[in-house]
Amino acid sequence: MQNILETKNLCKSFGAVNVADNLNFNILENESVGIIGPNGAGKTSLFNLITGTIAQDNGSIFYKGASIDHLNASDRCHKGISRSFQIPQPFGGLSVFENTFVAAAHGASLETKKANELCINILEQTGLLFKANQLANTLTLLERKRLELARALCAQPKILLLDEIAGGLTETECQSLIKTINKIKETGIAIIWIEHIVHALLSVVDRLIVINFGAKIADGMPKKIMSSREVKEIYIGIEADA
Repeated sequence: MQNILETKNLCKSFGAVNVADNLNFNILENESVGIIGPNGAGKTSLFNLITGTIAQDNGSIFYKGASIDHLNASDRCHKGISRSFQIPQPFGGLSVFENTFVAAAHGASLETKKANELCINILEQTGLLFKANQLANTLTLLERKRLELARALCAQPKILLLDEIAGGLTETECQSLIKTINKIKETGIAIIWIEHIVHALLSVVDRLIVINFGAKIADGMPKKIMSSREVKEIYIGIEADA
């Protein structure tokens, strides 16, 4: 299996704060990877670097073996890199269907008929088809999270970036969302998921990466990573002997 995404010596800082500190990691095709770390570790900034909304200071990002450093956010989306946002911000005055249509028409550059067909399929996949004609600003938090997911999928990504999509949900809502993400995983889309709700990640991902102040602390099988002394001290915020 080949890399779909790779970073090499990725560096980015805002003043004295490092959000990417010689960061090296790879994502394989069809792989699901979780990224964890304390608040301020650089997780969302990493997504901003990958999607091209901010530029790195040094290092490179490779997609399917080719550098994408020169591409803007729109070009990266067209190539197959799509994301959800931690705080859902749909077009509130548009319907659920219209929100997804925007993503299909502009993110995936589909003509109207194909965009319509894709949106219907994705809304069914994400459990929102029955809300298709409802205004987005009337949705519950879980439904808004599902719409974030649907909009990202309507760009027809090869790699999907999820930014704390389970945050703020009840346990029942979280479990419902996990089932949906696992179904998406079965389609072969590579997934990178940032999340503080670790049990949600462990229900989906094949591998965990831990970062702290922009530096990679650990990378490996989820159970092994979560039992690591260093991860317990840095991420969980307690001394391992406590």
